[in-house]
Order: sequence, then C-alpha cells, then structure tokens
Amino acid sequence: MAMTQRKPRIAVIGSNMVDLVTYVDRMPARGETVEAPSFEIGHGGKGANQAIAAAKLGAEVLMVTKVGDDMFADNTIRNLQKFGVDTKYVERVPGKPSGVAPIMVEPSGENSILIVKGANADLSPADVQRAAADLKTCDLILLQLEVPLETVYEALAFGKANGVKTLLNPAPATPGLDRSKVSEASFFVPNESELAILTGMPVETEAHIADAAKSLVAQGVGTVIVTMGARGALLVTKTQVERIEPISVKAVDTTGAGDAFVGSFARYFAAGESLQSALGRAVRYAADSVTRRGTQKAYATEAEFAKFCEGLGG
Repeated sequence: MAMTQRKPRIAVIGSNMVDLVTYVDRMPARGETVEAPSFEIGHGGKGANQAIAAAKLGAEVLMVTKVGDDMFADNTIRNLQKFGVDTKYVERVPGKPSGVAPIMVEPSGENSILIVKGANADLSPADVQRAAADLKTCDLILLQLEVPLETVYEALAFGKANGVKTLLNPAPATPGLDRSKVSEASFFVPNESELAILTGMPVETEAHIADAAKSLVAQGVGTVIVTMGARGALLVTKTQVERIEPISVKAVDTTGAGDAFVGSFARYFAAGESLQSALGRAVRYAADSVTRRGTQKAYATEAEFAKFCEGLGG
C-alpha cells in the first residue's frame, strides 16, 4: 500500500477528556481498597483522540470542542496545538470543569472507564454553525457521542446539506439514537458491544455481527463498519459484507484503540484511498497502538507507522 500524497482535511466535532489512568493488578471488589502499582495522567476523550491520531499521521485537523475553566483546560489546548490541530473553535466554558475519564487498566490490557462530560456537555448546535465556513472545506467530519446528541445531529445534517462526508462513532452507545438522523452519516462505526446496544441483537459470532449491521443498513445507514478488536473489522453495505483481516500483536493497553482506528481510517480515506485500503490501514494502526501504554501517546506518527507496516511485510 503506497503512501498517498494529498493532504487530507478532517474536522472533529466532539469531546476532549483528561485521562486519569490507574494500572491495577486486579480490580477491587465493592467496598475493597486495593493498592495499584502505577498511575498517570494523559490526554483523551474520543474526539480529541481521533483528532490526534489523524494529525500524527499527517492530516490537517480542525477541532470543535469545549473545555472548562480549570487547570486541565490549558493543558488540553496546548496538547492539541502540539500535534498541529487547529484550535480556533476550542472554547472555554466559565464555571464548568473540563471533562475527565478515570480509567483502570488490568494486566491483560483490558480497561474499565468512567467518563465525566464536564464542559463537553455544553457543545451545542450553534457551535457547529459557528464553524460552518471551515467545516465546508473539510473532506470528512468525525463525530462521537460524548457530546449532546442534538449537536451530533446538527453536524450530520450539516454534512449532508453541504456535501461533506461524515463518520459517526456511536460511543458510548445510547439506545435512544434517532435512526432517521443517524442514517445521514456516510459511515457508522460501532464496536461489537455498541452494535448490540443499538440493535438489541446478539453479536457473539461474526454471522451475528453481520446480521446486526445489516439491520442498520436496512434502516437507511449506508455504510456500517464494525470494529471487532483482535478479530479485525467488518464492512457491511447494501451489497457487501467484507471482513478486514486482523493483525496479531501482544496487547499491553487497549485504551483508545477504537479511536486510533477511526482517526487513521479518516486520514487515509480522506486522502483518496479506497474504502478497503483505508480500512486495512486502520486495522494495522489500531493494532500497533495497543502494543504501548496510554492513549494518544501510544499513537504512531506516519514514519513510525510505516516502519510497523514494513515489519509486517507491507
């Protein structure tokens, strides 16, 4: 897969969080206190993660988000700028805390996450319209569900009205999604558990996953991409069901792998690569990300990713 030359332009309308990560030997039982070996503070939030992944891979990225007026806000803005993300639409909300995500990571690499939205809950449809002139110049708009639903719906409608492709990553999943509004997304990218919540259907086998995804397509969603962790991904449209083969790696920390997938897919698809090629890259990029601790800091640059791909033989 040859590297593409055109610089893609991506907008992320979504969340930022401060990750408070504790690495545990085991999860405590209710009412129990357990000593944990290490703790670190990182930058996260599904929106910011996807923005950083795309930016690290060389995309031009615009972020529309809200921060609080606390000590975390300056660090969040500085972090986005460090990776070249355009922060002109990152606004502070007086009297509100920034979003935080306490995360516990087990020795297997599996994680448990709480999210406190904070200022992210103030991202409004008006913020989408405020950024309209810049959003119209983008190849792809990325959306998630850590901000108010009406803002997500506004962005989906905006993309459709202005001929800008949109990708909705329905995370964290909510069964109350308006299917008619969601069907405006160019790409709908849930993981297995999100797919189960959204459809009420089983996802134990690949056939189950395909059937659940097909039910969304039948309701008007054009392209469904289900991320399946170590099993790769599944592409489902009206005319096809295609498995994107996984890459086998030793997982150290799976936090942010789904965001690595979305951000890298956006970068390569927006640069003009085929759907299958961009998805193949996204599976590889997400696999590489779980071999290191942390979220954004685990994401490879374009040069690092090229080296990883060379090591896989392509």
